[in-house]
Amino acid sequence: MFRALSHRNFRLFWAGAFLSNAGTWMQSVAQGWLVLKLTNSPFWLGFDGFMAMLPGLLLTLVGGVFADLVDRKRLLIYTQVGAGLTALVLFALMAAGILNDASDVWMILLLSFATGCCMAIGGPSFQAITFDMVGREDLANAVALNSAQFQLSRVIGPLLAGVTIQIFGLAGCFLVNGLSYVAIVAALSRVRFEDKTEGETTAAEAGASTLKVAPAEHGSLWQDLLEGFRYVRGRPRVLMLLLATAVTSLFGSPYITMIPLFARNVMGWGETGLSLMMGTSGAGAFLGAMMVAYLGDFKNKGWFVLGSVFAAAICLIAFALSSHWLVSLLMLFALGFAMVNFFSVTNTLLQQLVQDQMRGRVMSMWILSFIGSMPIGSLVAGAAAERFGAQWTLAVGGLIILVFVVFVSLRNARLGEL
Repeated sequence: MFRALSHRNFRLFWAGAFLSNAGTWMQSVAQGWLVLKLTNSPFWLGFDGFMAMLPGLLLTLVGGVFADLVDRKRLLIYTQVGAGLTALVLFALMAAGILNDASDVWMILLLSFATGCCMAIGGPSFQAITFDMVGREDLANAVALNSAQFQLSRVIGPLLAGVTIQIFGLAGCFLVNGLSYVAIVAALSRVRFEDKTEGETTAAEAGASTLKVAPAEHGSLWQDLLEGFRYVRGRPRVLMLLLATAVTSLFGSPYITMIPLFARNVMGWGETGLSLMMGTSGAGAFLGAMMVAYLGDFKNKGWFVLGSVFAAAICLIAFALSSHWLVSLLMLFALGFAMVNFFSVTNTLLQQLVQDQMRGRVMSMWILSFIGSMPIGSLVAGAAAERFGAQWTLAVGGLIILVFVVFVSLRNARLGEL
């Protein structure tokens, strides 16, 4: 279950990313509650999610080209430092008492956008560098363990946020998140690649102060990007996995953005209840990730992916329509479990299906399908919740996913055979 951690580089990277992600989830809880507190509006809650993820639509594909052309480790360090600084700026604004009412929400939106830019540019390198650290044999296990640390942070982060808010207020979460980026930057700084292979650096280059850029002619960035699109277009199963990711993320992922609304308006809970709901979803996702890590490089991944999406759609509908706290928590747990199964195994399938020289670009398309769909989903869900209510909005999203996965299962048998 843990064999990828036998690689020193991956072990450092995994630990640093876990600490940083825990801080990120602390901020997610605090920021969602802050926006709702300032605006009292589902629309602005969704719009904040839109601004955080909009850069994924604009910059992720460019980040994928960078992941194939430059030193991935160095690029990740720069983007993580940038994201940490935005969290510290938000803390400073809160500590100075500047964020007081709805007219101040634009500052939060701007910082969300800046953080999203850092994540969009560094995201493809984050995915592709995993292969550099563990190789093809341990890739499936490493992807699952990366997912596990992210989901474990979804459990611990919200719980820590609940305690921090009670003691230090919302601003404390922003400070802790800003400082948590020190962990991932320090871990990446200690990563060393001994053998120079494609996409990797030597130990000497890993400590260099400049980016390793491949020679390129004017306009080659767009040529490389178009080459990636042509590559995917010629591989129907890769294309269908990306489409399934986009549909699931577009209509399913907004439930995370809407949880503060469910906590306050449906359950009648405060910040502590919100932390419980976020942590429950994260606990289910963590258990799902650990199960995938245990299964390793198993057979019938295609049917596993389709079954996970089907289960996620059912759980999303049940959560949306429930008004009983126990049923809602159970459905959140199951929803997190099913979602991480789908995204983790899809990630593994894509990395195993593509050629090494295309990995960065294909993974940027996966991130665009996954994270790039979220801003649109959050914006639409926020506007729909304002008009029709959050419960019906998420229920309809779950129904759309359900219809899609049934259609794909019936029409694309080769996808199930992967």
